[in-house]
Amino acid sequence: MESLIKSLDSLYCDSLTQYSRRKTIPVRVGDVIIGGDNHIVVQSMTTVDTMDTLGSVEQCIRMIDSGCELIRITAPSLKEAENLKNIKSELRKRGYQTPLVADIHFTPNAAELAARIVEKVRINPGNYADKKKFEVIDYTDASYAEELERIRERFLPLVKICKENGTAMRIGTNHGSLSDRIMSRYGDTPLGMVESALEFLRICEDEKFHDIVISMKSSNTQVMVQAYRLLVQKLNEGGFKPYPLHLGVTEAGEAEDGRIKSAVGIGTLLEDGLGDTVRVSLTEDPEFEAPVAKALIDRYTGRTGHASIPEVVNYPITPFEHNKRQVAEIYNFGGHNVPRVITDISKVENITDREMKAVGHFYLPELDKWKMNDLGCDFVYSGSNPIPFMLPNGMKEIQNYSVWEKAPDQVNKFPLFGLSEYQKAEVFHSEINFLEVLDTEIAETISTIQGRKDTVLILKTANTHGMPALRRAFVSLIEAGSDIPVVVKVSYPDQTADMTMLYSATDVGGLLVDGLGDGILISLEKEGEHTRQEVLDQIKLHNSVSFGVLQAARTRMSKTEYISCPSCGRTLFDLQETTAMIRKRTDHLKGVKIGIMGCIVNGPGEMADADYGYVGSGKGKITLYKGKEVVKRSVPSEKAVDELIEIIREDGMWNEPETI
Repeated sequence: MESLIKSLDSLYCDSLTQYSRRKTIPVRVGDVIIGGDNHIVVQSMTTVDTMDTLGSVEQCIRMIDSGCELIRITAPSLKEAENLKNIKSELRKRGYQTPLVADIHFTPNAAELAARIVEKVRINPGNYADKKKFEVIDYTDASYAEELERIRERFLPLVKICKENGTAMRIGTNHGSLSDRIMSRYGDTPLGMVESALEFLRICEDEKFHDIVISMKSSNTQVMVQAYRLLVQKLNEGGFKPYPLHLGVTEAGEAEDGRIKSAVGIGTLLEDGLGDTVRVSLTEDPEFEAPVAKALIDRYTGRTGHASIPEVVNYPITPFEHNKRQVAEIYNFGGHNVPRVITDISKVENITDREMKAVGHFYLPELDKWKMNDLGCDFVYSGSNPIPFMLPNGMKEIQNYSVWEKAPDQVNKFPLFGLSEYQKAEVFHSEINFLEVLDTEIAETISTIQGRKDTVLILKTANTHGMPALRRAFVSLIEAGSDIPVVVKVSYPDQTADMTMLYSATDVGGLLVDGLGDGILISLEKEGEHTRQEVLDQIKLHNSVSFGVLQAARTRMSKTEYISCPSCGRTLFDLQETTAMIRKRTDHLKGVKIGIMGCIVNGPGEMADADYGYVGSGKGKITLYKGKEVVKRSVPSEKAVDELIEIIREDGMWNEPETI
């Protein structure tokens, strides 16, 4: 892999510094064209039973009204595939021309029928011609070639039908449903994901069928980003056509966590010009997905006019695997420490101890003590409004240098310098100082901090192409041999909470997945004038989003993670209600990952990254997993959450929730 990286430069994207959409072949799906010079297409998936024609049609209309341009509908068997005809007919009668996509997993015959009805079919190469048994198989080259021939025979009829009917296809690899054959040959890796798709793509190309979109989805954002990048590199290297990419993070979850996790994966790729159609997978009604996808996409309208960023000649970062930038340990930054959260409270004058709950720390006046919280920030930035009371031991205060140099306590408070202040200063903190600089000041900063072992950088940018500008500054630090820890600072003008989640997750999460960054600071500096309560609400949001971004990027696990699918017509229970019920009972289990899947398709494979699993296996019946192993089958749904908790308890991972 290392030799590949050294010769890579920017092969997986047009440029690491200049925004440019990857040019792909156009793929027509009904009246919608994906790729080419066309806009990035928003899509989503229905959750109503496919056999409920009117229910499906009404939901499709709500999705279309919310901005959905392609609608995917599950077809797990021939009867659902046949009913796509009725759904499509009713939509057309009502004046809706939005193309439909049939979602196929284990049933090639359903795919072949659907391909004659709808405008596009999605197949999952992990289970289209294979059944997953989690077996390790020792293949010879000859026996593997025989398997490929078997797949060709099974897949070829669908390719020919699509070609004859002008039906497009998505070859959609999912990390959790890689076949035993691929796992045995390539392991549980991004390369295995890519090769899973390429095996099917080669068959299509042999038949001169090119109306293809490809996806590389995972619930692990690091794996997802690496797989898409590697896919593009392999397409280029192998002489394939530049096929459009469908972007998505599987089982992202709900609410804030789902939005942040989606943006870390999807936004990171959009920054580098990758992606031609987007689906945000939330455990919510599907009409709520399209606006989130559109908000992510709309950031790149007009992005090409951004300020120049110095080109990267030799890229020292491995884009296909996660490697943490090696930095010195300064106080509790860098080294083996998790990334730190700094929360900006600088716009609140005379903040009270009770108001500190906005940053995740709770003062208990009746006991005169603090309750520490897993989502309590590590540092608060008070700017020029010093905190008038003693803080708990687990949190420290950062003040502007002009305040700190006159402060009575210069030991338990830490100074924040601008570059010119830092260069002129005669007094520094003996353990840790914070130096805030722009990416454009990085060369001067490197010479200024050379040899210092008491300084942490707060790095920000004014460039509208933000993440790549910050990434370029990290490249400069690496090239200079600097091991100084870096906190990434982002700030946004007044905007919705959703936009703050999505933008922060893209700008900071995109760096974290590449191992860059030792902390996060979402600043208030671009916010307008607000009431005190409005500012406190913003602080609470910023603190929560900061921890959410670190968790979504897999760099700091501070809360329970729910890998929950977005529901579809295959789902055997109410996913939203069930997820909320499980969250209520388990959301205190720091770092535990729980998969909540509506059916076996999104079962042990799709939740491959989860510690425990709750999977619908029949009407009113749940199968419970530990990792990929079944622990209990056919558990009545009314008892299933208690049984899940008992499994966690027996595994030694349970602790009782605390009360404040």
